[in-house]
Amino acid sequence: MTEIEEYIREFLDYLRIERGSSGNTLDAYGRDLKAFAEFAAAQGVAVWRDVDRDLAEAFREALFAEGYGASTVKRRISALKSLSRYCTLEGYGKGNVASAVPLPKLTAQLPDVLTIPQVELIMERSDRDDAAGLRDRALLETLYGAGLRASEACGLNMDDLFLEEGFCRVRGKGDKERFAPLSGSAHRALERYFAEGRPHFRNGRGGQDRAVFLNRRGGRLSRQSVHRIVEEAGQMAGIEHLHPHTLRHCCATHLLQGGADLRLIQEILGHSDISTTQIYTHLDREHVRAEYMAAHPRARRRF
Repeated sequence: MTEIEEYIREFLDYLRIERGSSGNTLDAYGRDLKAFAEFAAAQGVAVWRDVDRDLAEAFREALFAEGYGASTVKRRISALKSLSRYCTLEGYGKGNVASAVPLPKLTAQLPDVLTIPQVELIMERSDRDDAAGLRDRALLETLYGAGLRASEACGLNMDDLFLEEGFCRVRGKGDKERFAPLSGSAHRALERYFAEGRPHFRNGRGGQDRAVFLNRRGGRLSRQSVHRIVEEAGQMAGIEHLHPHTLRHCCATHLLQGGADLRLIQEILGHSDISTTQIYTHLDREHVRAEYMAAHPRARRRF
């Protein structure tokens, strides 16, 4: 293990122990910093004192040259900046060598959103009577019905569900807790899964029985499995590369189109900043204009 790799391991331990970072955050930092360590090694740099701004900027340019998008480059350089700050505080090397490396600017991209009939078709085509089919339908309905992230759906435990009250308790980014509505189709799909599907996956492995969504071995369903289930459901409906986050975006957009208040959508999705939620106001300008034309007293008036 090189000195750089050793400092990366120390930094990840610091994030886990001192900062209480989630497993997903640690995995992301680990991947991004591993890429830097491999790049540094390829340049003949194995110790931190030999890392300088020129190397950090060369790493940035190499990422672009390899075809990575601006968001990935920004994330990896941000991870390197965090590592550099940590090493500076610990007295390693000669100061924060990455602090002045510019981050790429991101162009605003609107999320992919399906129409309501497309979502209905996905649910219809995924309707199967076997145990896996009942689980997958319940998962899809929950992702869309409550606007959950894939990791949030994986993390749901049985005691997080309050189906009679129509809510579920969600642990989001930074372990922030919120309550999201869970009614209608999602409620019915979950009840059927619990009665006819989930018992086939249980194997009595103690704590794993707490998880709502189980795999065939009785363990907690992984994020990778959620992505696969969603993508396959999209394919059955003729929609390629369907992503769990698309169902989350659909939940927010369809709520907005149905007249839900933006603050309510912010609370359901667990956004800490309303500006994050406001992106959905740009998704359907035609809908906004139609609502305006119907509601404003002088919108249709002619001279």
